[in-house]
Amino acid sequence: MDSTSTAEQSAKDSPAEPSYGFPAVLWRALERHRPPGLGRSRVWRSPLRGPWLTSVFGAVLLVSLPIVIVTGLLSYIAYGPQFGQAMPAGVGWLRLPGFDWPAEPSWLYRLNQGLHVGLGLVLIPVVLAKLWSVVPKLFSWPPARSIAQALERLSLLLLVGGILFEMATGLLNIQYDYLFGFSFYTAHYYGGWIFLGAFVVHVAIKLPHLIRALRSRSLRTELRTSRAETRPEPAGSSDLVAIDPAPATISRRGALAVVGGGAALIAVITAGQTVGGFTRYAALLLPRGRAPGDGPNGFPVNRTATAAAIAPADTRSGWRLTLTGGPRPVLLDRAALLAMPQHTAGLPIACVEGWSTTQTWTGVRLGDLAALAGVPAPGSTRVRSLERAGAFGQATLQANQTLHPDALLALKVNGTDLSPDHGYPARIIVPALPGVHNTKWVRSLAFRRA
Repeated sequence: MDSTSTAEQSAKDSPAEPSYGFPAVLWRALERHRPPGLGRSRVWRSPLRGPWLTSVFGAVLLVSLPIVIVTGLLSYIAYGPQFGQAMPAGVGWLRLPGFDWPAEPSWLYRLNQGLHVGLGLVLIPVVLAKLWSVVPKLFSWPPARSIAQALERLSLLLLVGGILFEMATGLLNIQYDYLFGFSFYTAHYYGGWIFLGAFVVHVAIKLPHLIRALRSRSLRTELRTSRAETRPEPAGSSDLVAIDPAPATISRRGALAVVGGGAALIAVITAGQTVGGFTRYAALLLPRGRAPGDGPNGFPVNRTATAAAIAPADTRSGWRLTLTGGPRPVLLDRAALLAMPQHTAGLPIACVEGWSTTQTWTGVRLGDLAALAGVPAPGSTRVRSLERAGAFGQATLQANQTLHPDALLALKVNGTDLSPDHGYPARIIVPALPGVHNTKWVRSLAFRRA
């Protein structure tokens, strides 16, 4: 290449320098002090990189990430922030407005949390592919040439950092591996708001560019283009396009197939946690995917009686259920509860980690117990467990949850007595309620008037 063409190429590689004033001085100063390895765009030689492929990945995330965001916020509301039992509890002005979480359909929370966790996992290959497609931008120098561009780069930093943080902490949470040393719920909640703000700003800035880039090439044509026929996008159309592209080692359709195949594989090895049935045996990624045992009580357990420090003596003949809220407390042993009218319902338990299971429960309706206590129309119900540990030891139920005809103080599951790990002698089962609030080893129900 002669000196003229070299100069022309250099001009194409470098952005136009401001011709006057302080910005020009600042730009020249930054350019003279270029950190090693930054701004050398010839390192990134893949002919696949360009605005079109980046926009394809971006379009997938634009459609799917709002679902992950909304289901995460709905999960927070399902925990009952109006009762101070959502996690984290003290979030100031970031606290969402509470409303009565529906008790129908019974699989509502199962669907919500299954989408939040499952779709979040499925999108990991797409997020990584999107980051790969824009990696040259992360090494551009100077990092910004105007206040507007500086704000855009800041939003990008929060966007990338936010989504990586949410994915990492979410993955560790569903594996029950809290090696990060801080509260998952608090960090994940605040991190979600940071990501949401950056996501909105980024979409507002980049949406016109995304639409224009998607229209620049035909998806159908790219899916028919082989590796040998793959060419880079026009030089100068974007700073993502390689200056000195190398020969293609994979076509764009191949890249899309790799990313799509990775997402499909994650779906196969995680969806069984929520879908259930024979698909549960393929749920290899999440810890509740395998068959946990045989018999009527052979279904997943998050917290065992041993972990909850429930001694056998606590649940034997001396156990009594206390009902309060009416004129006087009512004490019932298990025999008295079994003598009351029994109701059977097939209901799911769905946990924040994404796993769920549906079983057949038998017990006394909470509405019947409220009437027996002298509060036939309670405004809420405070449930307390023999376990004393924080969120596991107590929960508050809304009026619609207490009075739902399938809301039970369950005594049996699948036709047999509850096992100690599943809450013997009695546990709460309420439709569409987060799993942790289906309190086990219940010792008292306090029915509060409206």
